[in-house]
Amino acid sequence: MLTRNCLLLFLWGLVNEGSVSSLRPPSPPLGRSRTGREHARSSAGPMRNGAAGFQRVKRGWVWNQFFVLEEYMGSDPQYVGKLHTDLDRGDSAVKYTLSGEGAGSIFTIDQTTGDIHALRSLDREEKPYYTLRAQAVDIDTNRPLEPESEFVIKVQDINDNEPKFLEGPYTASVPEMSPVGTYVTQVTATDADDPTYGNSARVVYSILHGQPYFSVDPKTGVIKTALPNMDREVKEQYQVLIQAKDMGGQLGGLAGTTTVNISLSDVNDNPPRFSKSFFHLRVPESSAVGSAVGRIKAHDLDIGKNAEVEYTIVPGDGGAMFDITTNEHNQEGILILKRPLDYETKKAYTFKVDASNAHLDPRFQSFGAFKDTATVKINVLDVDEPPVFNKPSYVMDVYEDTPAGTIIGAVTAQDLDASSSPVRYSIDWKSDLDSYFDIDPVEGTISTNELLDRESIAQHNISIVATKLNSPVLTSRVAVTVHVLDINEFPPELASPYETFVCENAKVGQVIQTFSAKDQDLPPAGQQFSFRSPKEDLKNKNFTIRDFGNNTAGIVTKRGGFRRRLQEIYFLPVVIDDNGYPPKSSTGTLTIRVCGCESDGSLLTCSAEAIFLPVGLSTGALIAILLCIVILLVIVVLYVGLRRQKKKETLMSSKEDIRDNVIHYDDEGGGEEDTHAFDMGTLRNPKVVKENLYRRDVKPEMKRGPRPAVSQDSADIRDFINQRLKEHDTDNSAPPYDSLATYAYEGDGSVAESLSSIESLAVDLEEDYDYLSDWGPRFKTLAGIFGEQSETQSDSTTTENTH
Repeated sequence: MLTRNCLLLFLWGLVNEGSVSSLRPPSPPLGRSRTGREHARSSAGPMRNGAAGFQRVKRGWVWNQFFVLEEYMGSDPQYVGKLHTDLDRGDSAVKYTLSGEGAGSIFTIDQTTGDIHALRSLDREEKPYYTLRAQAVDIDTNRPLEPESEFVIKVQDINDNEPKFLEGPYTASVPEMSPVGTYVTQVTATDADDPTYGNSARVVYSILHGQPYFSVDPKTGVIKTALPNMDREVKEQYQVLIQAKDMGGQLGGLAGTTTVNISLSDVNDNPPRFSKSFFHLRVPESSAVGSAVGRIKAHDLDIGKNAEVEYTIVPGDGGAMFDITTNEHNQEGILILKRPLDYETKKAYTFKVDASNAHLDPRFQSFGAFKDTATVKINVLDVDEPPVFNKPSYVMDVYEDTPAGTIIGAVTAQDLDASSSPVRYSIDWKSDLDSYFDIDPVEGTISTNELLDRESIAQHNISIVATKLNSPVLTSRVAVTVHVLDINEFPPELASPYETFVCENAKVGQVIQTFSAKDQDLPPAGQQFSFRSPKEDLKNKNFTIRDFGNNTAGIVTKRGGFRRRLQEIYFLPVVIDDNGYPPKSSTGTLTIRVCGCESDGSLLTCSAEAIFLPVGLSTGALIAILLCIVILLVIVVLYVGLRRQKKKETLMSSKEDIRDNVIHYDDEGGGEEDTHAFDMGTLRNPKVVKENLYRRDVKPEMKRGPRPAVSQDSADIRDFINQRLKEHDTDNSAPPYDSLATYAYEGDGSVAESLSSIESLAVDLEEDYDYLSDWGPRFKTLAGIFGEQSETQSDSTTTENTH
């Protein structure tokens, strides 16, 4: 602190001495700018050349650039400098004024002497300089003696800010085993002091903690490795403390620090290593193929991809029985069984396993092979196993209707264990619910228990169970399929009831029909049929049977010239034999009809009546005759139908004549307004009554007149009904049969009689409606409306008479 204060005092003394020396010399006054000086010279020129009595006026400001020391801690205001003009004679006639940045608040001036002082401490980092304006005026008249001049007060920097690491703390990484001088990262510190003045902002970097592993460049802040072959597996994390000091690192400079966390990234510099050279495993012989039977592991000190291990089985004694894969999560080697194990065949397997890195780094191959080898021995454990059948399944054949107790086959199972226990056989009752078969428990022979019928069940699927005698729990099963073979039970027969024809003009040796046979026995694909004529029919002179040898035969003519007049139908027997055991045969009958044919063999007719038709009448003529007959019959039928229809028509056949005519009068209506708002036709049945509908058999003599209104004085409903009944009795337009009419009586009416004009013969436009006011309060509104109309009509009439 003492050194700092002495330095500040020395700088202040220099500034103050420079200002005083610049203000006191008796040299001619200086103008504040080149323009001012040129102006003074130009104005003095004429005076020097000519007119007497004129003299050049000398004026100007005298000062150097002002400086003020930042962070001034004195008790009195800090002296900045002095302003002075040549017009000031020291008689206190000149007043100095100050304006601009900080005038009056930060800087003040003595109006008489021109001394400038700073009122408070200034910070260069906050504002490095201030621009102000000064002027000299007459103290009495306040008239400017000189033009206003501008000057700058610069804040002189001191080393009051330490370097700062704005981005710290830092994190960096460098590969392990890197050579000396490998770049790690760069740190940067900033100093808020003036870099153009002194060494206040000149920063130097150094390491306070982190040696001898790392180094830092004092000027650039670049951190590099300083120790070779740093191993991540020995130490992975490093914390380095970096210092930045200003004043070029000299004594008295300010310093700042930051932390750099450096980690060593992994490289593949370590091979995998087994924890032991010999692994001993035990595996039961019952292990399934494809299952995991053991695990081994090689450890790698590296991490990530560099620690991935590949396992391989070295070809040898037992390597073919196993395979090995790598568990991606923990890098274990998983042994997989490739083939079934059998303790009785081989009890142990020995082989070697190599563990190597998947991703090698060529820089470290000189260290040696990046792999390790271990020996694995697997002992097979004996397991008490169930019996084993010598076949995976059995197929047996038996003929249907085989006598019960006949042996159809046998199954065999063995106990492969060292104990070699006897085996007993049985049939699973669920697979043979009807007990068709039986098995010998010791020998394993299967025999029939009942007669088998292929037509009922052609195939039996049973399950045979083999059990060890000393371990009843250990059992094994095998499927046995029994095919029931067919015996020749059914004789063959014709495939269908064939019925063929022979032309009258057939030739000798002509095949007129091909036929085949069928048999209910199996198999249909292997059946073979033969066809022949019976022995008693060998002398048949008309037809014979020809066997084609492919399960079909044909009917062959033995003569020509067949005549329907002589014989229309022939019956030909045929004997059919099959190839079953024992062979079966049957005799079928073929029906042959003699028909007339065209010359090309196409059929004309096989009817017997055609024989008696006139000779020479062609088929076309017969068709024409039949067509004419059909047309005549149609005409006759249509004529008779029309006649019958005309006779059945009556006078009352129209759709308009309805025997049940019901007329409803149950709509009360709403007066004159309803006749315009609604269709009055809804009071009638539209299907029964229509307007102007009259009887067809009675011509009306008079038109129906207007219906008289019902007497308003009548209080008896019967008078109303009688009146309406009379109207219907005298109505000439009513139909000539009984009808039903209903009458809805509305009552006697009101004292106002009818207000509607539906049945009015004449309308009196000048009617007086004053009587409406006598009907009570209900007709008050109506009386007012019609009363106004009456007054309007009377007024218009009076006006017309006046005119």
